[in-house]
Amino acid sequence: MRIEIDHRERHPEKSHRPDNPARRKPAWIRVKAPTHPVYHETRALMRANHLVTVCEEAACPNIGECWSQRHATMMIMGEICTRACAFCNVTTGLPGPLAPDEPARVADAVARLGLRHVVITSVDRDDLADGGAAHFAAVIRAVRAAAPATTIEVLTPDFLRKPGALEAVVEARPDVFNHNLETVPRLYPSIRPGARYFQSLRLLDRVKTLDPTRFTKSGLMVGLGEGRGEIAQVMDDLRIADVDFLTLGQYLQPTIKHAAVAEFVTPEEFADYAALARAKGFLMVAASPLTRSSYHADADFAALRAAREQRTAGMA
Repeated sequence: MRIEIDHRERHPEKSHRPDNPARRKPAWIRVKAPTHPVYHETRALMRANHLVTVCEEAACPNIGECWSQRHATMMIMGEICTRACAFCNVTTGLPGPLAPDEPARVADAVARLGLRHVVITSVDRDDLADGGAAHFAAVIRAVRAAAPATTIEVLTPDFLRKPGALEAVVEARPDVFNHNLETVPRLYPSIRPGARYFQSLRLLDRVKTLDPTRFTKSGLMVGLGEGRGEIAQVMDDLRIADVDFLTLGQYLQPTIKHAAVAEFVTPEEFADYAALARAKGFLMVAASPLTRSSYHADADFAALRAAREQRTAGMA
């Protein structure tokens, strides 16, 4: 069952931090409140199946557009995370036990929505011996059984110090394995203190070692104070790990206790980053102020698969 959280106490671990007043958003990243009837149908289905979505928990600005098209990113293993990243709006604390019926509930929602492509993500579960890897695998298998035509993308934690966890997820054969680096290595201590940059990079590299046919994907936020040269270096690191798909989006500050926005990157700068990433050899690049890991994921997966086929044909 969904645990109701008092959002006034959503981030007690951040209460000691100084306030970072939110900056006014530029016109290019303002979105309208959701009003489409299909949005409300999707919301009702999530409630009926007692499902958590990252769309809500991470306060995604694209929720109105995506849910109006019956696209939703399932967040499994509860809505309480064991980490306290400075950018993230998900509640931090000690999670409860895993729900054994969750894989079936996720699979039922995917089938009812008629999804061509589904993104399944999770909170960090450092409290579990395998980080939740077996649960990820169970969800993948349940979706395969309930909706065989649906392609599956997982967006996993880093499984830090969880031997065998990555192998369990890869063995379940998701179509896309996504793990976000989130930011440049210099900013990890302040933005992603519970993670390790090179652990995340090795995770993505290891997926391709285990199964070279899997598509891999990673994402970065910009606007946190990183430099262009640092972003370019991360792109190079990802290409060395043979990552296929890169997403780049604007960081938006959830509350005054979260990391401050250093700058709002313009659409023209995003286009420049996208051109740079394509030149470095990524099969697919999505870069815009509102880009998020799962934004337009269904159409992007079709384009990703076509790009691989085209590249393979060109090498024949």
